[in-house]
Amino acid sequence: MQRTAAEGRGPVRYGPPAPQPGLPVLPELVSVLAAAAGRSAPEPPGGGQPVREAACRHWARRGLATAPENVAAGPGAPALLLALLGAFGGDVMLPRPCPAWWTPQVRLLGGRAYHVPTPAECGGVPDPYALLETVRRVRAEGGDPRVLLLSVADDPTATVPPPEILREACEAAEAAGLFVVSDESWRDTVHRPHDTLVLSPAEMLPDQAAVLVDLSGALLPAGWPAAVLRFPDTPRGTWLRARTLDVLTATGALVAGPVAGAAAHALDEPDAITARAHAAAALHGAVATAAHHTLLEAGALARPPEAGRHLYADLSPLRAGLARHGVGDAMELEDWLGARLGAPTPGGQRFADELGELRVRLSTGPLLGATPEERLAALTARDPLALPHVRRSLDLLGSVLAGLA
Repeated sequence: MQRTAAEGRGPVRYGPPAPQPGLPVLPELVSVLAAAAGRSAPEPPGGGQPVREAACRHWARRGLATAPENVAAGPGAPALLLALLGAFGGDVMLPRPCPAWWTPQVRLLGGRAYHVPTPAECGGVPDPYALLETVRRVRAEGGDPRVLLLSVADDPTATVPPPEILREACEAAEAAGLFVVSDESWRDTVHRPHDTLVLSPAEMLPDQAAVLVDLSGALLPAGWPAAVLRFPDTPRGTWLRARTLDVLTATGALVAGPVAGAAAHALDEPDAITARAHAAAALHGAVATAAHHTLLEAGALARPPEAGRHLYADLSPLRAGLARHGVGDAMELEDWLGARLGAPTPGGQRFADELGELRVRLSTGPLLGATPEERLAALTARDPLALPHVRRSLDLLGSVLAGLA
């Protein structure tokens, strides 16, 4: 009997953690958090005024004028997205592949998640024609699609949709009557910011798009959960924010007080925060590019990585070699490759790809070194690829793949 991704091993039901930077916490952030450690009062639902005002300044620097009354903060993107989707109701359209944690949230709320193929050029957004056709079919079958969830800097594919493709996807969403939720958590991890233009659907559909940013993407450690959500400045946006706050209140999804202070500081992007974010993005970009070359040399497929701390590899051309090792689907590939690399390599089934497709997400964090000292050395090195421990990690990837030829 053919196995599905939902069967068998329990962990498949739970998404893998987001790729981590693998870098020490910035001392400036440690000081800010420590200074607020004595704070006992909790943040109000949706966040206090300081963190929401800092979020407004953050978005204003990116061309999105925002008022504090149109912002909500929460303890991480999953908590905010769950509250938003719970407030909105209905079914959700998503690209295929998509972040591992998106689909379970839709299903947890009792909605249906419909995955639409992405264009050949990038991930993160659905092909506009496929989106319109899927919405038409779903509604004809009695479904209730109301929301399109997309990403302008994508996990898992590590790509950035070109402006014209993003615009076409937004136009299709508008024509289909869908509200757009744009996950922009990885926007500030673009590897070559001077060569990559990142736009937001909120610029194209100001009355019909919300923007979600998890600060662990570029600004805060993942262990300090904080995220912000921007609503449209419309009566519908006001209503939606109020309903979202209701869900946050009911679930107790509040930002911890000291973390809120650190989040506000990070959102204001002082020099040290900005310098670390840029340096980390450049480091992960250099290592991701080297890993991408290694994959192509071995005969695998992958889009060139443009953002984030990972890349998405298709090992289908190496299927015969993998079959010699008893690997026939993405779940088996996840186990086999992860064991040989000594690092998590979640299979494509976790990102809504078909189980039979031999796809995995490779993270660059483990390639930076095994200790904090090695990873910090990679961050400060003029040429991190010349460091022996980075070179060994890339060589190990190459040797594992070469054995499949």
